[in-house]
Amino acid sequence: MADALGQHRKIIHIDMDAFYASVEQRDNPGLRGLPIAVGGGGPRGVVAAASYEARKFGVRSAMPGAQARRLCPDLIFVPARFDAYREASRQIRAIFQRFTDVIQPLSLDEAYLDVTTNKLGIVSATYIAQEIRRLIREETGLTASAGVSCNKLIAKLASDQNKPDGLCVVTPSDAEAFMSAMPVARIHGIGPVTARRMSLLGIHNGGDLKAWTLEALQRQFGKAAGFYYGAARGIDDRPVRDREARKSISVEDTFFRDIGADVELIAELTKIADKLWDRIETSHALGKTVTLKVKFGDFRIMTRSRTLPAPPASMKQILEVGIELLSAEFPLPMGARLLGLGLSNMVGEENEDSGAKPVQQLTLELG
Repeated sequence: MADALGQHRKIIHIDMDAFYASVEQRDNPGLRGLPIAVGGGGPRGVVAAASYEARKFGVRSAMPGAQARRLCPDLIFVPARFDAYREASRQIRAIFQRFTDVIQPLSLDEAYLDVTTNKLGIVSATYIAQEIRRLIREETGLTASAGVSCNKLIAKLASDQNKPDGLCVVTPSDAEAFMSAMPVARIHGIGPVTARRMSLLGIHNGGDLKAWTLEALQRQFGKAAGFYYGAARGIDDRPVRDREARKSISVEDTFFRDIGADVELIAELTKIADKLWDRIETSHALGKTVTLKVKFGDFRIMTRSRTLPAPPASMKQILEVGIELLSAEFPLPMGARLLGLGLSNMVGEENEDSGAKPVQQLTLELG
């Protein structure tokens, strides 16, 4: 939490408010103030993002479109426009870079910033967060919430405290008290299963967690105990990394109806490969394993992978591998409800086997 000189780090977590939905409402004034969902509203559609007007009805991201419509009959579905979201994200990232280069993006709409030492020599991290939020509003027409603290764990939790369009500052002296009152289910790094297990042990908030010794936590939770022990005390020494190691990158499409015709499947795979290559170029990812995913009408999942001697250099190369993997399975045993393509085995990963020969794998599992 503090460096060798005893100086506390100054970490900001910026989280855009209902980002995709807010971009749509910004670009289409007729949608402002209305409950909207970005994504598909069909039987197999999924909500990618919901406006705050829709959230009042319980609509949430990753929710099936049909369920969202039941909760909010007046819900307006808007097709996703990822080019617009990427452009807004690029503008926001440029604002961050006026203050620091130590930026760790988590997605298009959120990032950590380390402003302990910043380009403008500003002492107050709170002031920097206020300025960033002001500039985002003025230059993009969007709102952002921010958390300011001495580490990543607390800064991320703080950014969610006063949403939307809010700011929460947790000083080092308030860190333990802030974490003591925090429900364990909200602490990032404690998943739903672990939270339920903690509840059965009488651990409901950070204060309850703090009452446990490290040894007792280790007996219950093994290697994760160290993180839980530190979290309860507001301790998190993880640095803000300007480029996190990416394990994989992928694109999937779910179809309105099951597709069984070879020509149609290849046409859909071409669209998916194009989207995947766009993401690869945006993230500068380099990987050597191309994976095809097929989900059948009965929800079984089939994956085939091929590891190449070197990372693919073009969309065409990825598509060719994908088509070869898919064509080897023709005719499919039944129609496909989903196709996906992914790239993994990233160059530079510790487990990379540079001498490995191209291989193919086939797995079947119940989806």
